[in-house]
Amino acid sequence: MNTIKVWLLMGALSMLLVLLGNAIGGQSGAMLFFIIAMAMNFFSNFYSDKIAIKMTRSYPVAEAESPELHDMVKRLSQRAGIPMPKLYVTPSDQPNAFATGRKIYKPGIYSNS
Repeated sequence: MNTIKVWLLMGALSMLLVLLGNAIGGQSGAMLFFIIAMAMNFFSNFYSDKIAIKMTRSYPVAEAESPELHDMVKRLSQRAGIPMPKLYVTPSDQPNAFATGRKIYKPGIYSNS
């Protein structure tokens, strides 16, 4: 169900960009904005985890830095039958945590320090 929602959202945003391009530059503007929308969809779909790391200035947490966190996540991922995700710390004063990963084999968990 989430996959359908993602595709619907990406399609709606692409259509909005194409309509904006059409309003600004006619048919050639619509074509240009369609190409831009497809590029944005491609990069956000395949590189969203890397984009999130760069935007939040996150860095990986070594097991030696936080063994309790690594043990807890390892136990939980084994229980769930999924691979151990990469753990990152986001240098932020506000409490925040989020997860990324397009597929089950490339998960990432981000938390602030």
